[in-house]
Amino acid sequence: MQDRTAIIDTAHALADAARDAILPHFRTRLGTDNKLAGGFDPVTEADRAAERAMRDILGQRRPDDAILGEEYGTQPGTSGLTWVLDPIDGTRGFISGTPTWGVLIGVADHSGPVYGLIDQPYIGERFEGGWRRASLTGPRGVKPLAVRDTGDLAQATLMTTFPEVGTTDDAAAFRRVAARVRLTRYGMDCYAYALLALGHVDLVIEAGLQPYDIAAPLAVVQAAGGIVTDWQGGSAASGGRVIAAATPALHRAALDLLNG
Repeated sequence: MQDRTAIIDTAHALADAARDAILPHFRTRLGTDNKLAGGFDPVTEADRAAERAMRDILGQRRPDDAILGEEYGTQPGTSGLTWVLDPIDGTRGFISGTPTWGVLIGVADHSGPVYGLIDQPYIGERFEGGWRRASLTGPRGVKPLAVRDTGDLAQATLMTTFPEVGTTDDAAAFRRVAARVRLTRYGMDCYAYALLALGHVDLVIEAGLQPYDIAAPLAVVQAAGGIVTDWQGGSAASGGRVIAAATPALHRAALDLLNG
């Protein structure tokens, strides 16, 4: 593996640059464009500025690495590493003024995501996972990440971003799990995965994800001891329908319900 220290330092530099690009726009009268005909998929200048800032740093520090970003697409590389960037995961929350959106920075090799950051500029929290690192750095200092040991669905807390989840069938599958857990909460975007890694929730179930939505959360949750797969138990690196679980027992029980 290439110099992990240099890669990690670069990831934190990207997160710092994204914070500087985004925060001047937060809770202002920022214009919003819609990327989805017939629906609503917002993007703002804050999204674009943050990704440009991160790409500029990668161009200087890591010119041989590939990049996959939400706003500016794919840039090929020759090193075997890909930086997977979501400059604002949760733009709907961002434009609504809620503080649960985040910047996602993932590093992937041929095997999938191996390192990730979930950064929340406004709250000042940064979740890091991969290569024997699993920590939260925030206003109250540094804290190790570790999932909790919940094994019973009846005692679990479940999170997802949208009550609709995905297709009609996806939503019906989600409701089968939600009917069995102690508590279901909505609307956290990437912050739900951070809370799972921190040991405050037990399951995150989503559908319709893109690779840049899941690369960093996958690395963080796995580094904290959790499990992240698709709904069939395979790799979640490509996005789609994703489940993150604190324990193998919860993962198996939820998969059984998701698959009917």
